[in-house]
Amino acid sequence: MINRRLRVVLAEDSVVLRDGMVELLGARGCEVVATAGSAPGLLAAVVEHRPDVGVVDIRMPPTQTDEGIRAAVEIRARTPEVGILVFSQHVETTWASRLLADGAAGIGYLLKERVARTSEFVDALYRVADGGTALDPEIVTQLMRGGRRSRVDTLTPREREVLGLMAQGHSNRSIAALLVVTERAVEKHVAAVFSKFGLRATGTDNRRVKAVLAYLAENGSQWAVTDASATRR
Repeated sequence: MINRRLRVVLAEDSVVLRDGMVELLGARGCEVVATAGSAPGLLAAVVEHRPDVGVVDIRMPPTQTDEGIRAAVEIRARTPEVGILVFSQHVETTWASRLLADGAAGIGYLLKERVARTSEFVDALYRVADGGTALDPEIVTQLMRGGRRSRVDTLTPREREVLGLMAQGHSNRSIAALLVVTERAVEKHVAAVFSKFGLRATGTDNRRVKAVLAYLAENGSQWAVTDASATRR
């Protein structure tokens, strides 16, 4: 249950959308400590306020191309403790890969239509602030198309379905509810994925993250989608 107030810096050049998001976040218990309409303004706000998470539009002035993602990458380098959730009108897999090149922890990427779904958006913010990852299912789908799937091809349809849900950040309990099976059945499928991917238990066991990393890496990416709790399984 969400029981703390997130401190957020919001970067969006559209004043109307920015004001609407400030109102939305405030109504959901978040504190927007600063807003920015440009990448330099975002960087300055993060340095000054050290928020829990920065919410960043990918396309920002002056070129409306990748200023937001560049700023997000710089924030990751300067203040890795600050979570980053970027959003875009379209699926931009190249930019997502740039942002996640140094690791998936504390990163989110949502389509703007997802932001309108308030509960999903706020849940994603908290997940990112807690060191997890929140990627839009449409982005996951795009990244999983094409390429070789040597290890993935060894999975049964159900195992692939379970892994796909893992890639969207679902826990075993959540997957069980979605597939209308027992949690024990999901655990067996997850164990089978680990085995087929050659992932052995270690002292700091994060096989769940590694399985999704391997899944997406075989489809042209180097990152995973998971929540904070998944990294501890």
